[in-house]
Amino acid sequence: MTTWLTIDPNSDFSIYNIPFGIFKTETLKPRVGTRIGDYVIDLATLNGFNYFIGSGVTQQALESNSLNSFIALGKQITVPFREKIQAIFSDENHPLKNNTSDLNQILINANEVEMLLPVQIGDYTDFYSSREHATNIGTMIRDPKNALMPNWLHLPVGYHGRSSSITVSGTNFYRPKGQSKPADAENPIFGPSKLLDFELEMAFVVGKKTELGETVSTDQANDFIFGFALFNDWSARDIQTWEYVPLGPFLAKNFNSTLSPWIVTLEALEPFRVESPKQDPEVLPYLKDNNTNSFDIQLEVYIEPENKEATKVCLSNFKYMYWTINQQLAHHTINGCNINVGDLMASGTISGPTPDSYGSMMELSWRGTKPIKMLDGSERKFINDSDTVILKGYCEKDGIRIGFGEARSKVLPAKS
Repeated sequence: MTTWLTIDPNSDFSIYNIPFGIFKTETLKPRVGTRIGDYVIDLATLNGFNYFIGSGVTQQALESNSLNSFIALGKQITVPFREKIQAIFSDENHPLKNNTSDLNQILINANEVEMLLPVQIGDYTDFYSSREHATNIGTMIRDPKNALMPNWLHLPVGYHGRSSSITVSGTNFYRPKGQSKPADAENPIFGPSKLLDFELEMAFVVGKKTELGETVSTDQANDFIFGFALFNDWSARDIQTWEYVPLGPFLAKNFNSTLSPWIVTLEALEPFRVESPKQDPEVLPYLKDNNTNSFDIQLEVYIEPENKEATKVCLSNFKYMYWTINQQLAHHTINGCNINVGDLMASGTISGPTPDSYGSMMELSWRGTKPIKMLDGSERKFINDSDTVILKGYCEKDGIRIGFGEARSKVLPAKS
């Protein structure tokens, strides 16, 4: 497909993408939009102009401040709706192309909009599904021979996080404070985290609800997953090390997580499916999955000191994930846990097999023993105040590019 809009061929937002998000402007209230190139398309207004007659998408769903109502319409409606958007903007003879009046109202330059959190997140679960990441962390805090806990190769480890502190890209946050216990100290101390870290993750949005007691099989999971976004699950490593035994992450994680604003649909990612890593030992029957439920998504992380050039510190890929999204959802519901539209499930840190593909500063600097050199000459063991961390991701194959934009957030000094 090609589009009659003028866009950069390297844009994340090609006609093949058509993601969904929530935006507002100085004159428009929050509403559903999509993006092609540098244009944000006002779908609520376009629908009001009768370009989607018979689509089943309500004006109310498109004039909402979250995607939840739109997603809840179901894939039998949202998938054809996305395809209709593609048809409108790829058909050279479509009536919209030469309708200057309508175009002036539905096409908005991306730098003139404010992107909002795309979904109302009722519940949020974070998994721990990268074998390389789990091995690296286990090697550092235990020993190489026992890097993985006994359960790790048998189930997708996860924990329930805090949804209220998930923020949209561009939202700055304060360095967290809490207890930590230096290795040479007898008692814990209190203060701002000294080991603030990013975690390179992706998250999927649940698109279909279940009732208590129901389960979702690996074969059914694709019907329950609406789409993906970039996700930075910020972590305070010093606070985490002291608090995580026996119940796991708490204050080290719940102060902020950054989500990219555009949800890329599962359907857009179909051409980029690849084989997932071989799982050994064999998993239990309810976790058995076909081997094409992973995706070739290139992932990058940049650290941008204040008023300085950004340095790329990580190049990883979603295909390294040991546990697939289908297995994650199947395991999450196997006990009868109900899920709701808009729930967010994050992958856990995505690390690859080489040192430059590690998805956190904990690994990249190997717990601070190998500082990362920045382009401005400075070094980083962890994240400094006034640093901005930027996550990027895209798929590319046979001339087709689909990207996620970015998830960026700046660290402000801890509040006194």
